[in-house]
Amino acid sequence: AENAAETMLVLKSQSQADRHRQEKSLSELQEALHLSSPLNRIECYDISNTQGTAAVGSMVVFEQGVPSKRLYRRFNIRSVSGPDDFASMEEVLMRRFNRWKAAQEQAGIPGKKNDKAFALLPDLLLVDGGKGQLGRAVEVLERFDLLAKVPVAGLAKHNEELFVPNQSESILLPRHSQALYLVQRVRDEAHRF
Repeated sequence: AENAAETMLVLKSQSQADRHRQEKSLSELQEALHLSSPLNRIECYDISNTQGTAAVGSMVVFEQGVPSKRLYRRFNIRSVSGPDDFASMEEVLMRRFNRWKAAQEQAGIPGKKNDKAFALLPDLLLVDGGKGQLGRAVEVLERFDLLAKVPVAGLAKHNEELFVPNQSESILLPRHSQALYLVQRVRDEAHRF
């Protein structure tokens, strides 16, 4: 009984520390990106291919700084031939927001179940890549009239730079900040998936 009680205290303490670290990383990222709303849902997109063929897009979702694997989705690239990451990213995001739009239209229909992965908008949309991928993401958000509603950033692997629309300089998060660790975890999870 004593061992169980002590183990419970240790687990509870670890859980509180993890929750604090997640809250800190989300608030640091919100501050670095100058966002007015708290970050609850972060979606990250990545494109992968095998020597220019079999291109696939991944969508990973983090809620409150924790992966929500039930909301992950894969997209087989249909309309792009060859290794064109920009066009592939555009296709994936178009399909994602078309599904969001369809979910909004079906929201009032009794008996219709929406896919929870697409029914909500992200509080931050991250694309793996630099200015090129970010540009395509911005174009897609503009087509759906969502650019003012959905903050977007591109994460370039070189120096872990964050690019945001209408800002020529990249954002470099402090090297040992919780926000940097969070965006790296999100991006690495998109790569893995």
